[in-house]
Amino acid sequence: MPAVFTIDGSGLTIARIRRAFGLAEALALSPEAQSRIRASRAIVDRLHDSPDPHYGINTGFGALAHQLIPPEDIEKLQENLILSHAAGVGDEVPSEITRLLLLLKVNSLAVGLSGVTEALVDFLIRLYNEGVTPIVLTKGSLGASGDLAPLAHLTLPLLGLGDVWWRGVRMPAAQVLDQLGLRPHRLRSKEGLGLINGTQFMSAYAVHGLLRIENLLKSADLVAAMSLEADRGSAAPFDERIHASRPHRGQGEVARNIRALLRDSEILSSHAHCARVQDPYSLRCVPQVHGAARLAVAHAREVVETEINSATDNPLVFANGDILSGGNFHGEPLALALDYLAIAVAELASISERRIYLLLGGDAGGDVKLPRLLMRDTGLNSGFMLPQYTAAALVSENKILAHPASVDSIPTSLGQEDHVSMGAISATKLLEVVKNTETVLAIEFMCAAQGLDFIHPLKAGRGIEAAHAEIRQVIPFATADRLFHNDIQAALDLVRSEKMVAAAERVAGPLL
Repeated sequence: MPAVFTIDGSGLTIARIRRAFGLAEALALSPEAQSRIRASRAIVDRLHDSPDPHYGINTGFGALAHQLIPPEDIEKLQENLILSHAAGVGDEVPSEITRLLLLLKVNSLAVGLSGVTEALVDFLIRLYNEGVTPIVLTKGSLGASGDLAPLAHLTLPLLGLGDVWWRGVRMPAAQVLDQLGLRPHRLRSKEGLGLINGTQFMSAYAVHGLLRIENLLKSADLVAAMSLEADRGSAAPFDERIHASRPHRGQGEVARNIRALLRDSEILSSHAHCARVQDPYSLRCVPQVHGAARLAVAHAREVVETEINSATDNPLVFANGDILSGGNFHGEPLALALDYLAIAVAELASISERRIYLLLGGDAGGDVKLPRLLMRDTGLNSGFMLPQYTAAALVSENKILAHPASVDSIPTSLGQEDHVSMGAISATKLLEVVKNTETVLAIEFMCAAQGLDFIHPLKAGRGIEAAHAEIRQVIPFATADRLFHNDIQAALDLVRSEKMVAAAERVAGPLL
């Protein structure tokens, strides 16, 4: 039996989600969440036959909010809401993000202010625990009034509609429900709106992005230290006293990581009295640049962890019977944070590409000469010229993707929804920035490892040598041109697997 992750609508963190995914934990509602859901639902049920308009319960939606719906049509209204709003387009959302979507939707409903039935939440949990992954599309959400289109696609399988992934096969949802012995859920009043009125699409991308970025931060520090060694740079800019004089937390953390990784370096000590007075900024200012990115990540994590424990539905059903319409579905907090995060991650790639360029210039100084393009016999061979081209292309693409989506807004719903966050675009483009940056760092690892081999037998810091050994298990030293695409992919797998960071931490101690 899998371990159980009890959902209660609060206390959900990025770290807890990482653990839940790593252990493949099954979801279950806490008794407190069950009680809140039932109490909220009882209030909605009392209003089923009310002659007074209650938005989302017996009225239309958006521009049709003032149109009263007869009691006999309320359930059809909810089904029509899902059908009409499942208007997404584009590529499929990656399955791991869709599973996050399910988890976050369950946690949001567990807050107990959405007025849905416990049976509906149990249905979502059953889909998650059985590994049923709805087909959700990437485009169509404006990031306000909730992530309507993608959440409608997430909901379709509950009604026996749409397609899902199950056991590695794409199948009609109705067929999967039948095999699981489930009947399609019949939406009751408020339930369709409760399912699609939320920010879980943006939040799922945000959580997924942060999970990957947390590894990238350590990888960026590690590869910067490796490049510093390969380029025979100076350790002086990482002196603790420098960073104590400008005590930004992220800056100090990065400098501490670099010092730990450089410990016992023979290379830097051999170069202590060279004629080069100062290193280029891409080496000297690593704590300042990487540290600033860490501050952006810390801010984004705070915003996201608040969001994923929030009720982002509308209207909200309170325990005293009040049903209040507001704007918690508006994605502006996430949109701004995700745009900021994309800029920060793009900067990690930008400074990494500059270090790659430095390494390709050759001549590390002292008694050791790095060959231009990191290969002896150039002319006949192009060396590492083209991997740097690829890094440059990805950095340039990141610059475009880092343009904030949140500064745009297009009115919809006949002017009722006259300002939207565009946070869903902020979310999806962040993923592309993260993937590009992972690849740029992978290319730098390739180049820095190649450079270190020319400096050996002098040893780099113990953490750096451990990471270098991990690289050399899958990517041999290049004496001549070869299919570098394969090397890039192998290095990318190492970055994403966190193996190099783990190897470095085993000998240098935990990195911050």
